[in-house]
Amino acid sequence: MISTIFLGAFGPWQIAALVILALLLFGGKKIPELMRGLGSGIKEFKDATKEDEKSEKKEEINNPNL
Repeated sequence: MISTIFLGAFGPWQIAALVILALLLFGGKKIPELMRGLGSGIKEFKDATKEDEKSEKKEEINNPNL
């Protein structure tokens, strides 16, 4: 229910306006760099969460009483 309300909040005109605004603010050359940085940040976050899960599993194996 909440996802349908949120998706309905942005129509095609609002999305187009945001894209045009981003192009005006950052320029065409800067946007790929920003997206690349965003992608690498997401990748680092995923890697960190995987490492955290691995360390938790090791702790469970080493300390079964927890």
